[in-house]
Amino acid sequence: MTRVGRVINLTVHGIGPAEREFDPGEDRTWVNIAQFEQVLDAVVGRDDVRITFDDGNSSDVRIALPRLLDRGLTAEFFVLAGEFGKPGRVTEDDVRSLLKAGMRVSSHGWAHRDWRQIDDKQAEEELTGAHQALSELTGQPVSRVAIPFGSYDRHVLRRLRQAGVTLAYTCDGGKATPGSWLQARTSLVCDLDANWIRRVLDDTASPALRARRLVARTVKRVRG
Repeated sequence: MTRVGRVINLTVHGIGPAEREFDPGEDRTWVNIAQFEQVLDAVVGRDDVRITFDDGNSSDVRIALPRLLDRGLTAEFFVLAGEFGKPGRVTEDDVRSLLKAGMRVSSHGWAHRDWRQIDDKQAEEELTGAHQALSELTGQPVSRVAIPFGSYDRHVLRRLRQAGVTLAYTCDGGKATPGSWLQARTSLVCDLDANWIRRVLDDTASPALRARRLVARTVKRVRG
């Protein structure tokens, strides 16, 4: 099924039983296995939907990868270069498994910091150190990012461009233009059901909600 001109980017944070303590608010974007499978089944055959994963949770490989492969789907995994091997996180071998399976691995930074709240030294680690570590691990250049917490402003965007980032995903919701540098995404939520999936994939948001999203994105891009 082809839909020209716009794409829907979905974000998965964690699936199934958690293997570490949740960060504040993280439980709102954690789904069970049945919910995850329901989403995958809904996007099979749709070339206007991209699936992404944030945070480098172990469920990315343990639960998500085999289910993606069963359905012939690919995804992009945004991992934390400084968190490999920690409880509940992917390992370097897991990253290699994702690559071997035909998945793409990109950067979510180093230590899951809010990029609006970091200093220059931390920014160097998040945007340069993380990219170098991932490039060495994957054997290919890494220049795409998912912005942690969807938190950005004009200063963050400037740092990303200076770091050579070629594409940046947010959590702004709604559809995106395929070739745009800044890509809005919609996060899966803990109470998703068939109606939620239908609303997101068919983008049946009201004009008022679309307007609020546009205003919010504009504010984020210019605030400092």
